[in-house]
Amino acid sequence: MALRQLTSRVVRPYVPALRKSATMAALRKSATMAAFRTYATKKYTDDHEWISIEDGVGTIGITDYAQKALGDVVFVETPAVGDVVEKKDQMGAVESVKAASDIYSPITGEVVNVNEALADEPFLINTSPEEDGWLAKIKLSNPEEIEGLMDEKAYAELCASEEDH
Repeated sequence: MALRQLTSRVVRPYVPALRKSATMAALRKSATMAAFRTYATKKYTDDHEWISIEDGVGTIGITDYAQKALGDVVFVETPAVGDVVEKKDQMGAVESVKAASDIYSPITGEVVNVNEALADEPFLINTSPEEDGWLAKIKLSNPEEIEGLMDEKAYAELCASEEDH
């Protein structure tokens, strides 16, 4: 008897048997997990602000490149919760031992949260500018404004061109 025939008679292909209830539970879990997934994207301005958008709210801060140029940050002015900011309007300021710099809103919207830790720990902008050193969270009024901002590659090219000058 050929090996192929023997194998097909003795060894059955393994097919896991799924119970209907197990399959339905897996589908429900998958649907639940999909409901919690969010789409987040990070964009940059030519003024060296970053914005990370998640569920219609943008978290805003200054980039690592900007904090390096400023030096040690000693004071941060943030907007107030409830303020409505327009794209390219001043929404705060950062003061360092070297200079002071205005922060401009990359989008239009309402301020829904500010990083209160910056009042006591402005150095968070130096130690973690794109994570713990965020400035404000703004609910987007016009999500299409995101399209005019730079992606990470374009921002890196901008920084490289500024270093060349």
